[in-house]
Amino acid sequence: MSGTILITGASTGIGRTTAELFLNNGWNVVATMRSPENAGDLADHANVLVTRLDVTDETSIASAVDRAQSRFGSIDVLLNNAGYGAYGPLEATPMEKIRRQFDTNVIGLLAVTKAMLPIFRAQTSGTVINVSSIGGQMTFPLGTLYHGTKFAVEGLSEALHFELEAIGVKMKIIEPGMIRTDFGGRSFDFSNDETMSEYQDTIQKLFAVFGDAANGGSDPSVVADVIWQAVTDGTNQLRYRAGADAEEFLDNRKNLDDATFIAGLKAQLGL
Repeated sequence: MSGTILITGASTGIGRTTAELFLNNGWNVVATMRSPENAGDLADHANVLVTRLDVTDETSIASAVDRAQSRFGSIDVLLNNAGYGAYGPLEATPMEKIRRQFDTNVIGLLAVTKAMLPIFRAQTSGTVINVSSIGGQMTFPLGTLYHGTKFAVEGLSEALHFELEAIGVKMKIIEPGMIRTDFGGRSFDFSNDETMSEYQDTIQKLFAVFGDAANGGSDPSVVADVIWQAVTDGTNQLRYRAGADAEEFLDNRKNLDDATFIAGLKAQLGL
């Protein structure tokens, strides 16, 4: 199987690794990113189009989709991967950061999807893959904004799968656990106010646990392999987990009542 995949956030991490996997399997890849100069050697391949796409800029979305169609004709798969995590006490988070988190992870994802749907509807085929997280089914402290966006991605994706089925389009949700990417770097936006002393103990304990978990997280290739499976397995399966910790956390969340699951998580975090 081969075709054309458009990937948002393709410069690093899961997006970059997935672009390389599909490229190595004979696909055309539309590698979109806010700063195309960061594409590196991806731009050297004849069947790769590197183009600018900022999910918060509708003009850039339309331009990227137009360029992809002009270059490759059809587009078979949309991978909504671009996003980041805003963490910290809500009280310490400026409203502009709150809006930016939802504009990027939710509104931006919807905008890119909406731009692609006329193409898929005309083709009567296509696959939309939304990268969610275990954080779309469960939460960690201080993740009000990030988890809010990922719970939204889960809900909108599940709802979309009904209407997209009518035009021949499949909807898939990917739920990674902790992955060794730059999520703790440029893709991580933390807000704090140290004068709010009541929150600082929780912050320190969460950082200690997250640091250890990130160092032991799965390689981005684990997620790329699951995305490949979702595209090529020929099923209508909606959700796919990625990583051993994703399996463990999501099984526990499914099988335990709220009080038991939350108590266990607090014990793990030392809260």
